[in-house]
Amino acid sequence: MRIWGKVLGFLFGFMLSKNLFGALLGMWLGHMFDRGRGFDFDGISGGKEDDVSRQAAFFYTAFSVMGHVAKAKGKVTNHEIAFANAYMDKLGLTDELRQQAQDAFREGKTDGFPLKERLRKFKHICGNRHDLRLMFLEIQIQVAFSDGDLDAKEREILHTIAKLLGYSARQLDNLLEMIIAGAEFNQQSGQSYQQFNGGNAPTSAGQLDNAYKILGVNKESSKGEIKKAYRKLMSQHHPDKLIAKGLPPAMMEAAKEKTQDIQAAYDLISKQDK
Repeated sequence: MRIWGKVLGFLFGFMLSKNLFGALLGMWLGHMFDRGRGFDFDGISGGKEDDVSRQAAFFYTAFSVMGHVAKAKGKVTNHEIAFANAYMDKLGLTDELRQQAQDAFREGKTDGFPLKERLRKFKHICGNRHDLRLMFLEIQIQVAFSDGDLDAKEREILHTIAKLLGYSARQLDNLLEMIIAGAEFNQQSGQSYQQFNGGNAPTSAGQLDNAYKILGVNKESSKGEIKKAYRKLMSQHHPDKLIAKGLPPAMMEAAKEKTQDIQAAYDLISKQDK
């Protein structure tokens, strides 16, 4: 019986996340490695007893769909490859988990990748965990926008992904606007949330406009509406809540960065009202 994938996966997962969930995630992915094939969705019922397998499903599905999105234009560009590698670096993946992510990414690039089937099963595994599906969709949007542009084919595949996950075209367009605004906001500020929060850098009109878009509000929104939108987004992207719902511990950094962007946007808007 082949067990070294499970053993190494358990050890690497524990080293990565410093908790049992991360270790079990690594062991599960190692089990897939032992079996010499991709992730087996059929053995997951989606119940409470499947928290670890749900995390593994998120991890594998996220990177395989990343590969599919990256090939939407017919060829994976250097931008998409760089984004995928940078994303793995940001997550601090061990060599074992990085290999699993790369294998999933390559599978997503293959002709005939069963996108609809995978996403239907993934949605079933997520159940009513809307925040988890939202985080998944945001990751795919970032991949498509990694080269700073979103062409018709990329937009089409994103609409397919969104629909299969239960989101309307309008919801996707709103999410696209928020994420693009977030990227521009970070470029305009030229600094992290921690730097912004402690500094007195001048605010441009474009930066303020993007801050409103990040929260999904506008200049005409009341203080109460802005605060409500801010609290909702912070709750949706809270790393601990997402992990409890099935986000792999290895991907917690992405959730942290999102909450930092939301916080920075809210702080900027709040300072304008003083």
